[in-house]
Amino acid sequence: MKAAVLTAPNEIGLRTTEDPQPSPGDVLIRVRAATICGTDIRIFRGRKTAGVRYPSILGHEFAGEVIDTGGHASLKKGDRVGLCPFIACGRCHLCKHGMENLCTNGVAVGYEIDGAFAEIIRIPAQAVTAGNLRHLPDEMGFDEAALVEPLACVLNGQNKIGLSSADTVAVLGAGPIGLLHVQLARLRGAARIISSDPNAHRRTAALAGGADAVVDPTAEDVVERVRAETDGHGADVVICAIGVPALARQATDLAAHGGRISLFAGFSKGELAEMDVNAIHYRELTITGAFGLSRRDYDRAFDMIASRRLDLRPLITHRYGLDRVHDAFATAESGKAIKVAILDA
Repeated sequence: MKAAVLTAPNEIGLRTTEDPQPSPGDVLIRVRAATICGTDIRIFRGRKTAGVRYPSILGHEFAGEVIDTGGHASLKKGDRVGLCPFIACGRCHLCKHGMENLCTNGVAVGYEIDGAFAEIIRIPAQAVTAGNLRHLPDEMGFDEAALVEPLACVLNGQNKIGLSSADTVAVLGAGPIGLLHVQLARLRGAARIISSDPNAHRRTAALAGGADAVVDPTAEDVVERVRAETDGHGADVVICAIGVPALARQATDLAAHGGRISLFAGFSKGELAEMDVNAIHYRELTITGAFGLSRRDYDRAFDMIASRRLDLRPLITHRYGLDRVHDAFATAESGKAIKVAILDA
């Protein structure tokens, strides 16, 4: 098969490799669509190393067609499926206490297991028996099914901070994740949503996705604008949707009394951030992290997209064949795109 193989930081290329060899119960899927995640870019550039192997195949947001059922009665060849790509152990303390997304014994597709920037991907039997696979309804495209995973992560993050219809929300960053936060907050009926991003194209996308106001942080004071948009109170919820440490400090400046801050985006190893500890203390701010997704998050996000309560198709702005993986990554990094898909030719 052909696959985009990562051999070292900054080195990825199309190669012909052996087809995955399934163990008993494993399922093989022909990848029809895979989208590039910000984490894929961080791995490619060597800014994220945990769980990364060389050589390996990246890609964890995907959907495709079953070509080997692994003997599972619930599957047949040709089935259109998507996958929750994190496979928790199901036995540890974290899994048993409802935190399977934090399972330290789990494995993830695109990290410990070769991922979806390839013609064929192997799904371990454990993932199939645990219910990580979902059948796609006929009207659900492969590329939009690939977006279930990032939406599920966003759902996890918003659940952690209890985002509701009573909240004014500031989303810092309007990349793919920030835009998903905007759309989900709008679906949840947030009272007012303000999106901040220096990219004009992405600010326009934020307005189209449901933001009430957008801010260019290079041209205006974000704190002053958010205060103006919230009658001087500040935002009830502030979401850092891009991994820039300086935004952590900005988040404490933006938050209202009793506000909640989500450090949603991943940061590079060793990065530290300054926060206003007096603001946290005197304004009783709550700071939360958010990492990954659970099968429950995946299922709920899947249903949102399948029912078209959220139509994420406009987020995919660029599509490439696997043979143009370099162009796909370059476009994803450039800021010209929202979401970049690699499609089966």
